Amino acid sequence: MIDFLATFIFFFAVIDPIGTVPVFIAVTSKYEERVKRKVALQAILVAALVLVFFILAGEVILTAIDIPLSAFQIAGGIVLFLFALSMIFGESKPEEEVKLVSSERETAVFPLAIPSIASPGAMLAAVMQTENTRFTIWEQTQVTSMILAVLLVALVLMLASSYVHRLIGDSGASIVSRVMGLILASVATTSILSGIEVYFSL
Repeated sequence: MIDFLATFIFFFAVIDPIGTVPVFIAVTSKYEERVKRKVALQAILVAALVLVFFILAGEVILTAIDIPLSAFQIAGGIVLFLFALSMIFGESKPEEEVKLVSSERETAVFPLAIPSIASPGAMLAAVMQTENTRFTIWEQTQVTSMILAVLLVALVLMLASSYVHRLIGDSGASIVSRVMGLILASVATTSILSGIEVYFSL
């Protein structure tokens, strides 16, 4: 049995649904409410498919190219740590990804589903938190349910984006993104230390 709260908070930090709200507002600013709802649903569906694919096939791909999971855990932890540092010290997620909107086609897939929701960090986290050697099928199913729960939160926030944005503003979204980055940095450090321990115990 996994720690549901800890897992939910972990993926909430990685996916950062609140930080997605300003991106969604920028992407859909010219759309009618009906179209906005459709874009939000499409973005969540695409993000869910991508993350579930990494849960199902990520470890298989690593095994096929003979990369030990401990090495991937260390590498993934480092990438997540760098990702967290960019959230803390660099441009926040909303600031960075809203720029993508102005230079790319405004679609549900990019930049909403990827990289705003199903970010590289989320993909790595999905693989690391569902390792076959550490988690049973039931536990992996529970982790998947927590990912889907976070995606559901992201969907609700996008559907209520106008209200949420008025409530917290761009500055509020930026602050939340940086706090999530700090939490993610702690989780990434734990992942690196755990990977090192497993690698040298082999």
